[in-house]
Amino acid sequence: MTSVFIVYFSQSGCTEQLAQACAAGISQQPGAHATLYPIRGERILNGRFRDPALFRALANADAIIFGTPTFMGGPAAQFKAFADASSENWEQQHWRDKLAAGFTVGGSFNGEQGSTLQSLITLACQHGMLWVGMDMPFSYTDKSINRLGVQYGSSAHAPEGTVHAQDLATVRHLGSRVARLAAQQVIARQCAQATDS
Repeated sequence: MTSVFIVYFSQSGCTEQLAQACAAGISQQPGAHATLYPIRGERILNGRFRDPALFRALANADAIIFGTPTFMGGPAAQFKAFADASSENWEQQHWRDKLAAGFTVGGSFNGEQGSTLQSLITLACQHGMLWVGMDMPFSYTDKSINRLGVQYGSSAHAPEGTVHAQDLATVRHLGSRVARLAAQQVIARQCAQATDS
């Protein structure tokens, strides 16, 4: 079983739509299981995110996908509270060598969603994770995905509260890709352990 967590914050429901589509993509891969974790305000006390059980679960996941809307050119404060709280696990590097990926959504075609994805990449690198970006060019061969031409991760445009179908297809593809690569990583680890013993 390949375990992929999707940790995300959604205010208007658009990031939730992306998270659900990402989970559907993960489920397309045999033996892969997606766990959705929506960040809720009640988990943030005095500006600090608290959920020790989540961090224990993430330490055992094979991959973590981060999701947040883009607010004022970066991740939502609620997601940032989670990211800041992850620093308590940073020294132990519990996420080292896990796969990471991310998605975001904005109300305009380019409201600095790339800056948000860069923030997610930086978070992953701080933890020693391996970032998975997109693997298709700007809709050259398949016009149904990656209409915005973003390679860092999945970016969506939802000006009226509904995510565009092509953006949902793109994040579904990303989820499937992460699950497939995570499964390959699990097999490689098992083979290495068998060789060592």
